[in-house]
Formats: sequence, structure tokens, C-alpha cells
Amino acid sequence: MPMVKARDGMPIHVKDMGTGPAVILIHGWPLTGDMWEYQTLALIEAGYRVITYDRRGFGHSAHPARGYDYDTFADDLADIIADLELNDVSLVGFSMGGGEVARYLSRHGASKVKRAALVASVVPFMLKADDNPDGVQQDAFDDIKSEIRKDRFGFLQTFAKTFYGVGLVSKPVSSALMDWTFQLAVMASPKATLDCVDAFGTTDFRPDLSAFTVPTLIIHGTADKTVPIDATGRAAAAGITGATLIEYDGEPHGLFATAPERLNADLLAFLAT
Repeated sequence: MPMVKARDGMPIHVKDMGTGPAVILIHGWPLTGDMWEYQTLALIEAGYRVITYDRRGFGHSAHPARGYDYDTFADDLADIIADLELNDVSLVGFSMGGGEVARYLSRHGASKVKRAALVASVVPFMLKADDNPDGVQQDAFDDIKSEIRKDRFGFLQTFAKTFYGVGLVSKPVSSALMDWTFQLAVMASPKATLDCVDAFGTTDFRPDLSAFTVPTLIIHGTADKTVPIDATGRAAAAGITGATLIEYDGEPHGLFATAPERLNADLLAFLAT
């Protein structure tokens, strides 16, 4: 698979599959582009060109010591779009990946983008503040970083249970899928794993919302304990003009695996508009 060289020289690992209208699927923390397995297959079979990539610091991309901020991530996305000569591309960002969509649109504009989707996304603002009372306390992010430093491997296994709502959803994921999730997550640089907690946890995307000038779909689970819906999905829907919000009742954060058929159907319907 190709490596796209970012503007600072960092190689970004890209998978480019299928033919037809282009869709870029942007992964969440702390996984890789391969997390989109269910969606990639469905979109390719429906006649789309599907592009996934590993964010810098994750998977097979370069693991630099710095550069884990959303301006850099958005520039990496812009470099991928330019390198592949994409136009009228649809951007789909999951969790942390929603931040790339927001910052790309505000930093680079929507001239090459046809539509955008935010799936269980951190947009617009995760951190609790006086003007963001539904957000997550800073202590929660500090605890995550502390656990990563102490035992990253143990943390990742425990985190996956909350991520997929183990014990909460009526259709739990398999132990094999949990093992696969762990394998993707441990590929990340420890530095990137740590620094991205600050990136997705404390970056305020509210100023970026006005840049969503293309049709926008927001999908979020009501039982998401990782990225609570009130501060993110519902707030994004209220702040993005014309956005459509679809709430998945009772679904956890990792709905790409807990509700793949429903997510695939909703994405395909949106892409066909």
C-alpha cells in the first residue's frame, strides 16, 4: 500500500481500495485505519472508492516524537487528498477522527469535499468547562494518561470493554474482535497514544463548526461512555447548520462493530444523496 509523504516529510500509510466516488474513513484513538473493516467492505461492494489511513503515530505510519495536534493532523489529511488528486470526496470521521474533519474544513476549506459525516465524534468539545457543562472532567483525561504510563497494555484491554459496551449492549462483540482491537491499539507509538489524549480531550472545535458548509451527517450512540453524546453529537448537531443527527439508542462508542449493519446502511443512504 502507498505511503503519502506529509509536508513535514513524515510517511503516512494509506490504503486505497475500489473504484467510484471517493470516501475517506478516518479512524479513532487508539486504533488504525483497519478498524473500518465492516464499513470498507460494504462501501467497496456498493461501488465506492474507499481510502483509509493510519494517523501519524499509529499503525504503519511514521512514529515521530511530536506533531500530535489537530493542525498537523488536518494538514496530513490535506496532503493525502492532494497526493491522491481527490475531488468531491466524502469525509467520515470516527471519534478522534471527527476532529480531523472539522479542522480540515476550517483550515483548508470545503472545495474538495462533497459531504461530511461525524460518527461517535469528539466534535465540538470534550472537556468540561463553565461554558461546556456536559463535558468530561480534566481528571478523567489525566487518569487515562496515568494508566497508559503505568501499564499501556493493561489499560488498552480494559478500555476496550468500555469502548464496546461489554456487559451493556444486547449484542456484545466477540472476544476475538476484542483481541483484534488490542492488536491494532498496541501498534501505536506510546508517545502518540499519550499526546493524543490531550489532542482529542482538550481541543475546542466550536470555532470550526461554521466551516461545515457541506451536507453533514452525525451518528452517535446514546450509551456512549467514552465520548458522551450531550457534549459532542448533540452539541455538534445544534452548532452545524443543516446537520442531520441520528441517535443509536443504547449503543456504545464502538458502534462501527456493535451496530455495523445499521451504520453501513445509514452511511450508504447519506452517500447516495
